Amino acid sequence: MTLSLQTPLPVLDNDILRTFVAIAETGSFSGAAERVFRTPSAVSMQIKRLEEVVGASLFVRDSRSVRLTRSGETLLSYARRMLALSNEAMSRFRHPDMHGVVRLGATDDIGERVLPTVLKRFAEAFPSVMVDVTIDNSNGLAQRLREQRLDLTLLNSGDLPGRDEDGELIMRERLVWVGAKCGTAYLKEPLPVSMWEQSCCWRHEAVRKLAEAGRPYRVAYLSATTMVQRAAVLSDLAVAPMAAYYVTDDMEVLGPDKGLPELGLYDIRLKFSDQRGELIEAVADAIRHALQPTQLANRVA
Repeated sequence: MTLSLQTPLPVLDNDILRTFVAIAETGSFSGAAERVFRTPSAVSMQIKRLEEVVGASLFVRDSRSVRLTRSGETLLSYARRMLALSNEAMSRFRHPDMHGVVRLGATDDIGERVLPTVLKRFAEAFPSVMVDVTIDNSNGLAQRLREQRLDLTLLNSGDLPGRDEDGELIMRERLVWVGAKCGTAYLKEPLPVSMWEQSCCWRHEAVRKLAEAGRPYRVAYLSATTMVQRAAVLSDLAVAPMAAYYVTDDMEVLGPDKGLPELGLYDIRLKFSDQRGELIEAVADAIRHALQPTQLANRVA
């Protein structure tokens, strides 16, 4: 491409840049197609056009993966900044009054697996709204809400009569036993279990079902973080009760065929402080959308 001083540089299309960033973040053209609501062929055409405009190859593709070239890595930094600035400008005109801070609480599992993607997209839509996140167990979050230290919070609620029934039911999820893929921890006696503190509804249900089944167990790992629970499971040192959406490819769901009792359902509820305004409702709407079963499956796949 030969340019003179009289020839303007090509203009980068934000719509194409958004697709480019989606591929970089999902690691696939099909994943990006779902995110930007286009067909995979349309995504491929957009990237071909982008590579023609910048005059460089942006991705290295094989049958199993897609990764950025050095030129792609350079463009990614520019693309993110350009899209952020575009979002900020549009938000100034579309949502001129939407600015401030929202204090959101969440349990550890949701904070690790769901919130990062939700908050990233919320920030793109409302760049002038800051969301401060507090991670704690459900009891701690409920206490912070009562003390007006949170504006809204997500809580896990088990099959306990009257518990958190005043919260808005966002999602009902299955609780399952998980172990390492092809692991053997479930064969040990007593059963080594990785658990949370006493207030956790997952622990309550697991202990109750083990007692009903007459299965001896010991608490091999006790922690308030899902990161430690996951490490114990993946090391095949213990099994753990977890939400079905939290199970990843390196884990295995363990059921009655492995000698473990079926676990019940639990609720994810959204509770608000006494002060509810436009900013808080906007965050709540983003959470409601993200925790729809189909949306959640896409986010944690």
